[in-house]
Amino acid sequence: MSRFAACIVVPIYNHKDAIGATVAGLAVHRLPIFVVDDGSDDPTRQVLAGIAQQYGAQLTLLRLPVNGGKGAAVMAGLRAAREAGYTHALQIDADGQHDATDVPRFIDAARAEPDAVILGRPVYDESVPKARLYGRYVTHVWVWIETLSLTIRDSMCGFRLYPLALACKLIDGVRLPTRMDFDIEILVRLHWRRTAFRFIATRVTYAADGVSHFDVLWDNVRISRSHTRLVFGMLWRLPMLLAHKVMPRRAAPAEQPRAPNEPRERSKADQPDQPDRHAEPSGQHWWRIAERGSHLGMALLALSCKLFGRRFTALWLHPVVAYFLLTGAAAREASADYFRHLRAAEPQGGTPRPGWLSAYRHMLAFAHSGFDKLAAWSGRVNDADVKFEDRSAFEAWVASGKGALVIGAHLGNLEMTRALAAHGAHAKVTAVVYTGHARRFNRVLASASSAFTRHLLEVADFGPDTAMLMQQRVDAGELLVIVGDRVPPHEAGRTTDAQFLGASAPFAQGPYVLAHALGCPVYLFFCLKEHDGYHLYFEPFAERIELPRRERAQHLATWAQRYATRLEHYCRKAPYQWFNFFDFWAGTKRGGHGRT
Repeated sequence: MSRFAACIVVPIYNHKDAIGATVAGLAVHRLPIFVVDDGSDDPTRQVLAGIAQQYGAQLTLLRLPVNGGKGAAVMAGLRAAREAGYTHALQIDADGQHDATDVPRFIDAARAEPDAVILGRPVYDESVPKARLYGRYVTHVWVWIETLSLTIRDSMCGFRLYPLALACKLIDGVRLPTRMDFDIEILVRLHWRRTAFRFIATRVTYAADGVSHFDVLWDNVRISRSHTRLVFGMLWRLPMLLAHKVMPRRAAPAEQPRAPNEPRERSKADQPDQPDRHAEPSGQHWWRIAERGSHLGMALLALSCKLFGRRFTALWLHPVVAYFLLTGAAAREASADYFRHLRAAEPQGGTPRPGWLSAYRHMLAFAHSGFDKLAAWSGRVNDADVKFEDRSAFEAWVASGKGALVIGAHLGNLEMTRALAAHGAHAKVTAVVYTGHARRFNRVLASASSAFTRHLLEVADFGPDTAMLMQQRVDAGELLVIVGDRVPPHEAGRTTDAQFLGASAPFAQGPYVLAHALGCPVYLFFCLKEHDGYHLYFEPFAERIELPRRERAQHLATWAQRYATRLEHYCRKAPYQWFNFFDFWAGTKRGGHGRT
């Protein structure tokens, strides 16, 4: 969003005694204020007229002819703010329960993340009625069910900030309730539309003589009716909601807002939104692409695997992958780009044709690999499911008692072998990885086995500084496993170009620099899923990698090319199992960075 313009929306119904102090507490923040009179009585109307005159241009007074409910008043205020050109609106109740000194915190949070809804998380004192406090948790539980998520921690707090493009598109396109159930339903439906939520703890007080318009009978009936509707909506959307658990949130629509007009008194605004304009990132580096899915969603799928088995749970992968295929334009194009390179390098080899079908099979293979990783760490995969193509190199390494460096790839399922080694004690295997990109999925794997984190070392880059962390493991006779088919996860990482699938691509220098520093044998390892299970390919790469200072660049280029050649061989062997869903050749296309 190119510009940020926030205002405040205050719905009011017969709070003549509290509104003056509420507006005074808000006005000090110098934000435009929209006060929406929801058909109040004459005394309240007179108080509002005086307040409007007192604050002049800072305050816009909207009058609804009859009482329509809190939801109706909020929607009128949001539409009016949008029509006036504001990008964000902070909703706050008129009764003075909320701490107006927290307004800057909400605004700062929205500036930092303009596409998120910023919600107040109430911190109550002793003044809160206990029945109301405990009753809120019934709604919280229903909201968690309706969203299949714990994301919305409190859906009833009347202190919140909306991005107007998202909120107005929803209220203009869906019939929302107009009473107290509005606050709940708009959040659930925004969550269904993949909106991000952030929370700010805020103090809430209840005045002893405060006026509440919550009708214990009818508002509870309305809220119950709303939850019933939302539960059925959740069931109808269930495949999509599960898909959202393992897919990235799309960016919210970018908008070029009009310059805000001077606030003025108006009756009711009902201006439809402009269409959303979604932009898929193109050519992003892999570490900048957000991890897919929430921890809860992944944990639910893991639980389903445990209770119902992989075969049943895997059925959900088809709608998940279908959704990703339709909405993931960047990953879909990256898949097609990969298959185009694969076909160009071997035009007579019967390799998959780039297109929707190959992209679907590519993404489905990736999803299945995740289930297999979980099964491996859960101890549900045994030696019979995994076969060595040639054990000689591996057995020779075991017999030597030496530590070694193993270079793998995002090809097949490297994780399965690490888990099998941990469970079967065949070898000491430690993965050296940049885990910041997949923390949620790693937490799920860690919950499946306590051995997971013991066999994991997180680093920021693979270079000389990393060698000190690795030397102890190598000296203890362990296999250190790293991958060589991604560039370093920061801008300064050094790469070397190599020919891969018929074109030049950047490969990290780190594995070879690390091998040189450790002075240990180096192997290549690939684990591919074939018709009868997983097949392991363990092959010698170098007894030792030397990098003479004067010929360092040439030696690095030679080792990178040897690795790229073997990676290409295995990509041809299992074309759907290379899982780099980003523009792998982008660095070379743009001139790259940090090359020697």
